[in-house]
Amino acid sequence: MHKVFRPLVQVAKSVSRSLRPPNLILFFVHDFSQSTSIPKKQQRVRDHGYDNYMEIEKKIRKVLKVQELILSQPNSMLSSARLDNLSRRLGFKQFEAGRFVLKFPHIFDVFEHPVQRILYCRLTRKALIQIQQENEAVMAQIDDSVTRLRKLLMLSNTKRLGLEHVRIAKREFGFPEDFEYSVILKHPEFFRLFEDKESKSKYIELVEKDPELGVCAIENVRENEYREKGGDAENIRFSFIINFPPGFKTGKYYKIAIWKWQRLPYWSPYEDVSGYDMRSLEAQKRMEKRAVAMIHEILSLTVEKKISLERIAHFRITMNLPKKLKDFLLQHQGIFYISTRGNYGKLHTIFLREAYNKGELIEPNEVYLARRQLAKLITLRRPNTDHQFVYHRRESASDCFDRVDLDQVKIGSEKSRNEVKIGDNEQGSDGSESDLESDGECCGVDEEDEENKLID
Repeated sequence: MHKVFRPLVQVAKSVSRSLRPPNLILFFVHDFSQSTSIPKKQQRVRDHGYDNYMEIEKKIRKVLKVQELILSQPNSMLSSARLDNLSRRLGFKQFEAGRFVLKFPHIFDVFEHPVQRILYCRLTRKALIQIQQENEAVMAQIDDSVTRLRKLLMLSNTKRLGLEHVRIAKREFGFPEDFEYSVILKHPEFFRLFEDKESKSKYIELVEKDPELGVCAIENVRENEYREKGGDAENIRFSFIINFPPGFKTGKYYKIAIWKWQRLPYWSPYEDVSGYDMRSLEAQKRMEKRAVAMIHEILSLTVEKKISLERIAHFRITMNLPKKLKDFLLQHQGIFYISTRGNYGKLHTIFLREAYNKGELIEPNEVYLARRQLAKLITLRRPNTDHQFVYHRRESASDCFDRVDLDQVKIGSEKSRNEVKIGDNEQGSDGSESDLESDGECCGVDEEDEENKLID
């Protein structure tokens, strides 16, 4: 039976094809639109340049915690036993903090107390100078911090943000430690600080919106790009700089989808969209691209052009960002990069790809340069000395105490006024000005390598 009807079916198909109107252009456009859209879910492609950057950043986070702990103690030094007890609050395991400070001799100085004859830890001269440089750079950019906070509030729908949310991200935005006074309360013409009666939480509110500040960083980039290279203004008007990571596969239809997305209009992040109708498909596409521009602007306001995903999640509701931020950012891996290095993969750091080149910021600022000095101190190797604690005589150790206290006075530490006073200021013949490098009998070379693997 099938052999009998098969020729009839083939004849019917040929007749229907001959009767069909030759509308090949419409057929191509229909198939073109169906297969050229950016996929909602994409696999993350690693970029080792950013991941290597985060390996150093992971160590910096721990170093900053230990530094803050040491500076909070009297005379800014801490015994090894007390360091082990207090460091457990910072997430260190038992005896882990002691091994950790020995890894960075250019930041932490481990020495024997001249009177108590027990091991103490303090910051080296290089570390104190780095802290002083960073504090000076942050305080010198107070005006820029005011502008950044004003622009950040303008991105919010209600022109207000929670004080605690801003405080958590103060390091990313380059705000000083006392930004509540030096940035907010000291400029009442721009900000208003109030407490919510129901939640008892404090909020920062923008007094007046400045239209001159409502210009996104990407708009300045487009203008410079158009002036330098020229091209079609319609293609550059709503486009972003896209640079995919190495190994990212882009097919023909994916490139067409990116081209269509680059030409899609969208509303500015500083524009009020509360009165717009969002029920249409076109409006939803514009809001998705607006969310990309919003995250791009937030990253542009940071000092190092990077911020953790958890920090941005605090502003999600007030800035109309999508719920699944990670999946949303993975759709645009040519604009952003998400690194999972740090905190055992639980922390996600977002980089602005166009701001970096070979692991370095293209347009560095003073705060960024001061922070990179700490990264250099971390990556410096241990000098070629005997792996044993150097026991200076009491006179030379007292000189070291006095010098460290003087450095802490320079960086404005109030606790450095309690100087350790020992009568003789004579400098030892063994060169006490150099940092006391130590590894020693309690931690051999092979044991140290194994401990590095455990901590890393």
